[in-house]
Amino acid sequence: MDRVIKHIGTPRHSGRYPWGSGKDGYQRNKSFLGYVEDLRKQGLSEVEIAKGLGITTSQLRIKRSIASSEKRAAEAALAFRLKEKGYSNVAIAQRMGKNESSIRSLLDSSLKEKANVTAATALTLKDAVDSKGLIDIGVGVENHLGISRTKLNTAVGLLKEDGYTIHEIQVQQVGTGKYTTVKVLAPPNTDSVDVFKNRNNIKLVNDYSVDGGRTFLGIEPPKNVSSDRILVRYKEDGGADKDGLIELRRGVEDISLGEKRYAQVRVAVDGTHFMKGMAMYTDKIPDGVDIIYNVNKPRNSSKDQVFKKMEDDPDNPFGSSILQKHYVDANGNKQLSALNAVGYVPGGGEEGSWSTWSRNLSSQILSKQSPLLAKKQLGISLDLKKEEFDEIMSITNPAVKRALLKTFSDEADAAAVHLKAAALPRQSNNVLLPITSLKDNEVYAPGFRPGETVVLIRHPHGGIFEIPELIVNKTNKEAKSLIGDSLDAVGVNPKVAKRLSGADFDGDTVIVIPNKNRNIKTASALSGLKDFDPVTAYPKHEGMHVMDEPNKQHKMGDVSNLITDMTIKGANYDEIARAVRHSMVVIDSVKHELNYKQSYIDNNIAELKKKYQGKETAGASTLISKASSTIRVQERKEGKFVVDPKTGKRKKIYIDPDTGKKLYEEKESFYPERIKRVDPTTGKISYIETGKLIRRTTKTTRMAEADDAFKLSSGTAIEGVYASYANSLKGLANRARKEMLGIKDIPYSRSARETFSKEASTLRSKIALAFRNKPLERQAQLLANKIVAAKRRANPGMDPDDLKKIKGQALEEARARFKAKKIDIAITDNEWAAIQAGAISPNSLFKILSNTDIDLLKQRAMPRYTSGMSPARISRAKSLLANGYTPSEVADALGISVSTLSKAIKS
Repeated sequence: MDRVIKHIGTPRHSGRYPWGSGKDGYQRNKSFLGYVEDLRKQGLSEVEIAKGLGITTSQLRIKRSIASSEKRAAEAALAFRLKEKGYSNVAIAQRMGKNESSIRSLLDSSLKEKANVTAATALTLKDAVDSKGLIDIGVGVENHLGISRTKLNTAVGLLKEDGYTIHEIQVQQVGTGKYTTVKVLAPPNTDSVDVFKNRNNIKLVNDYSVDGGRTFLGIEPPKNVSSDRILVRYKEDGGADKDGLIELRRGVEDISLGEKRYAQVRVAVDGTHFMKGMAMYTDKIPDGVDIIYNVNKPRNSSKDQVFKKMEDDPDNPFGSSILQKHYVDANGNKQLSALNAVGYVPGGGEEGSWSTWSRNLSSQILSKQSPLLAKKQLGISLDLKKEEFDEIMSITNPAVKRALLKTFSDEADAAAVHLKAAALPRQSNNVLLPITSLKDNEVYAPGFRPGETVVLIRHPHGGIFEIPELIVNKTNKEAKSLIGDSLDAVGVNPKVAKRLSGADFDGDTVIVIPNKNRNIKTASALSGLKDFDPVTAYPKHEGMHVMDEPNKQHKMGDVSNLITDMTIKGANYDEIARAVRHSMVVIDSVKHELNYKQSYIDNNIAELKKKYQGKETAGASTLISKASSTIRVQERKEGKFVVDPKTGKRKKIYIDPDTGKKLYEEKESFYPERIKRVDPTTGKISYIETGKLIRRTTKTTRMAEADDAFKLSSGTAIEGVYASYANSLKGLANRARKEMLGIKDIPYSRSARETFSKEASTLRSKIALAFRNKPLERQAQLLANKIVAAKRRANPGMDPDDLKKIKGQALEEARARFKAKKIDIAITDNEWAAIQAGAISPNSLFKILSNTDIDLLKQRAMPRYTSGMSPARISRAKSLLANGYTPSEVADALGISVSTLSKAIKS
């Protein structure tokens, strides 16, 4: 019989025999560690050693950790065997060539347990992958397992050598549209394509219940109100004057607003329909009913015309985001209210929520005013940005300065795209409510002074002819009874609402601005819009193609840009009336099945586009309409490889050192082209691949890509004002990034760490607590993506507004299920002293700064002034006061108290 020598190497270890099978079972670990140590003694760096071995430095560290762990485990096992045979610690030390203290360490049971942590962690991960498939091993998972990141990486390294695979995939965040990297441990022979296709099945090592009994969006079946309890007030009865208002009887539990006076709601009716609008109390409800529903429909209207039909979707029965309300009944039992507040943020859609909206002036509003006013308000915004930059540059802690400069540069870039200007003095956001007893030139506005003149602006609006100028009446009895002293609602006569781009009372909002000095230009209503009713002017005809929702959104954006461009370029009111009439047809084209094509012809929109946008098929033609318009560029990733002139080696940089601009590198990424097919019999949608590859692109905006904003301008004065503002912001962003490059960290001090050992320990604990949320947030994002994908499959024609609502609901629900909630690291005075002294390592400090409240961080980091304000802020405050802002408004804008402002101004 021939004898053969078989190679029995394992997948994890090369060589003829398994590691650990020889006389000295782990001599290979000794050899590897010794080899690395010899190289270090020869003067080679860790990077050079890793390069020589053909691996990364991270892989080298993992291999060293594995080798050290296994070597120590083998030595501990030998020491225990000798101890069991009766050897003394001294004898064991002589036998193993070590000192006695080392032997005591090896025999220490706690250290033995510690040596087993890596193996135990690897086994836990292996069991999780074998049972669940794909496991998240990204940042923060170690905090759930109760081990260090190094031990987790070492355990993962062991499994990798056993054939398990590691992948990093990019998952789009539902809330922001940015991407989150998910690091995944997968079974052997799994490729990245499989992981991405099954990204919705990525799990945590620890099991978390996602409450499979709930609907996707956590919505309970809504409580229905019987139509017998509802009095419909039709057009002939005055319902059109309060169209959208839902009037409630006081003291009825299931329709109570609680302590609120009004709310934007959805109310289910008879299990098939629902009401939508603003709900508020009234004292004039006939006996036998609890609700009055005001509509602009005639008495002979069907139920489907008066009420909205509920969607056949338990997650979204009203077609909008809602927050369900509960109450405790007379018997002490918790009950579901029939009122469902609109929104997905607690408190949204109820009295008080409108006052939290941003008070900046959009370019859509300000560009229709004088260049002088635009320059003034944009100048205020720019000065505030410059002041913020100067204050950040005065910070002495380099790590904090770098973190705040990074945030500042991103915010300045975003501001250059959105082009929002500072609010005017005492400007506020308000929801509209109907008060029929008010005169046509009056407004009930509790937050404003009796008798003063204010303007109401709806966003968007066609022009200054849709801005009514009204006198504040605070004595109207009806308004005082219904609205009282609420600061985020205004009452108007229905005729005023019609002037506001045809607003109604189902939650439409306006900006209210005092106009004593006539800063805001207004004009009389256009005669070309008087009594124009798009529904009667352009009804559907037989065989007509009815516009779908996605197409409506596209065409509405197109005509809105046209109106903006026409206004900026000085179109006359007759021309603007044509475009506005067409926009009114387009916006109702789906709801009322209107003949929008005939409106396009009758209003000669093609001629207007050619005259004001260059050609009939053109789009946005001015900087205002172009700035935030979406364009697609080749998919790219941040950073660019360059050759270091000093070393001759390639390195990746993220900021151009000369200009401060962000650097990107284009990705050669493609996907297969697919053609949509609809089965004519079943209507089922399928997609067929053509065999053609399409280059992947990513969305951005024209302004974000423009080096010079003036290149987007058509040359008008107002565009010049905005172009200068955008360029200044871009310059500030680039300057901030350049400053970041020269910042060096405070040297890490071991002596400081000893001095502040307690603070260093508490900060590490806070980091661990903050990082526990990261895996939960990734799970929430994965679940939210799964929910949104399911909703889109069920409704392929979903319009962008509805999709945005679904995304918001899905993310809130997913976070609730996983209890994902960001926990900011609160820094105490002593901990801040530790940071300033260099007691915290740069890596830990980066984690702290990335997970703390930026505003509180600024307060700690900014230099202290005896007046409480820097010279730059005092100068800015005086400028704002000179421009008509009240002390409280200035204090609010600067984030200080009125007393601090007063003290600083007088000093």
